[in-house]
Amino acid sequence: MTAITDDQNETGDRWDDGVIARRAEAKNGPEDFTGPEAGDDADDDTGGSGGPDEDAARDEDARADAYGGPLRHRLDALRDLLGLSQARLDGRTLAEAGRVLDEAATRRRLSSRHTVVAVAGATGSGKSALFNALAGVRISETGLRRPTTSAPIACTWSEGAAGLLDRLAVPGRLRRRPLAGGDGDEQLQGLVLIDLPDHDSAVVRHREQVDRVLALVDAVIWVVDPEKYADAALHERYLRPLAGHAEVTFVVLNQIDRLPGEAADQVLDDLRRLLDEDGMALGEHGEPGATVLPVSALTGEGVPELREMLGAFVQERDAAARRLSADVDAAARRLRAVYVAEGRTGLDERARQDFSARLADAVGATAAGEAAEREWRRNAGRACGTPWLRLWRWYERTRMPGAASLQPPPPAEDELTARQRVEQAVRTVADEAASGLPAPWAQAVREAAARGAEGLPEALDELAVREAAAVSGRPQRPKWWPAAVLAQAAMTLLQIFGGLWLAGQIVGVLEPGLLPPVLVMLAGIIGGPFVEWACAAASRGPARRYGQDVRRRLHEAAADCGRARVLDPVSAELMRYREVRERYSAVSGAGRTGGPGASGGGRGRVRSRVG
Repeated sequence: MTAITDDQNETGDRWDDGVIARRAEAKNGPEDFTGPEAGDDADDDTGGSGGPDEDAARDEDARADAYGGPLRHRLDALRDLLGLSQARLDGRTLAEAGRVLDEAATRRRLSSRHTVVAVAGATGSGKSALFNALAGVRISETGLRRPTTSAPIACTWSEGAAGLLDRLAVPGRLRRRPLAGGDGDEQLQGLVLIDLPDHDSAVVRHREQVDRVLALVDAVIWVVDPEKYADAALHERYLRPLAGHAEVTFVVLNQIDRLPGEAADQVLDDLRRLLDEDGMALGEHGEPGATVLPVSALTGEGVPELREMLGAFVQERDAAARRLSADVDAAARRLRAVYVAEGRTGLDERARQDFSARLADAVGATAAGEAAEREWRRNAGRACGTPWLRLWRWYERTRMPGAASLQPPPPAEDELTARQRVEQAVRTVADEAASGLPAPWAQAVREAAARGAEGLPEALDELAVREAAAVSGRPQRPKWWPAAVLAQAAMTLLQIFGGLWLAGQIVGVLEPGLLPPVLVMLAGIIGGPFVEWACAAASRGPARRYGQDVRRRLHEAAADCGRARVLDPVSAELMRYREVRERYSAVSGAGRTGGPGASGGGRGRVRSRVG
């Protein structure tokens, strides 16, 4: 595995080139997988072909190109996915997916007419002997001294593989050709066979070379022997992690000449059982999967069948794409925990309404509405009350100056409680929005809500102050108020008129007649409070509506403030997650059919040819 470095991040043609927006569907494809330069390196590495032969090679490369269709779309989606995730996930999480994209771009620029197959195995398994048997000539040293193979050795059946071998860091002195005119020489055209050091070598450098090359080859032939086929190091370190690469895997049980009678079949069945426990699909009955085959490199038993399988596998020209598709699958599985949510995610309308209601409670929308209703009714009482009652209130105010303003200020704990309510509302809506999301995206949602909550209590306080100032002004009066005021004035005039009439009779200015002035004055005395009571009863409905209107306006203002500062940033994060989730679905290849890496691929066809 290769880690992402800062130098790579600064390189423009790497996977992390800052792609944030969704790629336009109208584009033909990414630059890494299209263009006339793709495949040119393979022709440059031939070292001698030209003219019509070179054109024919290019045509063959074009026909053999397996990087189109579903695989190209998955690579595009993976590139978009990493671009959208850079600000949310750390580099170590994205490193393997970035390596897959880098290797895909590199492999695409090299020859598609060649298939690189590594021969790997444990010490003493006979992999070098099998390598020589396939080549038809003694290329790799064999013997009792361990380890025998100290560096990768290559055998190529055709020209043009220099770029591939340079990528594998195989030195020129270790590049060989098979025996000319050997069995299957024509069928194996395009094969690049690599003999690796022992994967369980005591030399650390050998094991590192094995791991490095295995990450770059198109297919692997695992050579096991009757003694070490169940070795835990092989299964736990290689076969189990590479179970998803079954379509580009051969497992060869070597040295079957050492097994008497039915022992070979028993060991082979046990090997299949272990591979099944590792999760590796077996290519049986025409199904895609790993090929399991018994051979003897010493006697040659099974070698022709293996050579025939390799020939059919190589001629299909899609091993590199299958390997890459399996690498994308593996990267998608590793990233599943950071992209796939548990259950339904997002904020529904109920959560948004609850958040707005909590903010309205914190800002005191209900209390402000009730206060506005009381103020409206108080103003109605002042306008429609009797003059004597208003005179008494004026006397009370003058007798105790400032009594009306001697209301205690709101205690500090009320302000603290309001702030705590706002913070609790933000935490609640953030938790609901982050519920079920993978940890990095849930954290991003909570951070967005926390950033929006900064200054939110102060903004709500300003809203409350502006609304209180609006309420403190003269409220709108209903149309019947002038009539009520006129009626109250008439009742007052009746009282005054009746009183003057009665006073005139007492002093003898007017003719005696006690009943009429008393009735007039009594009508004014009774009518004044009656008009005041009637106005109070009639003002209840308008006062209630006025209070509800104040509460609604404050509620809407608080909701707008909370939406702009908290809900919109949270929704943006959720939208970003939905976009990367769609990209991840495309990367994981959900519902794909056909194409490299899909079920029912070429390994089944190899089986049918071999019989």
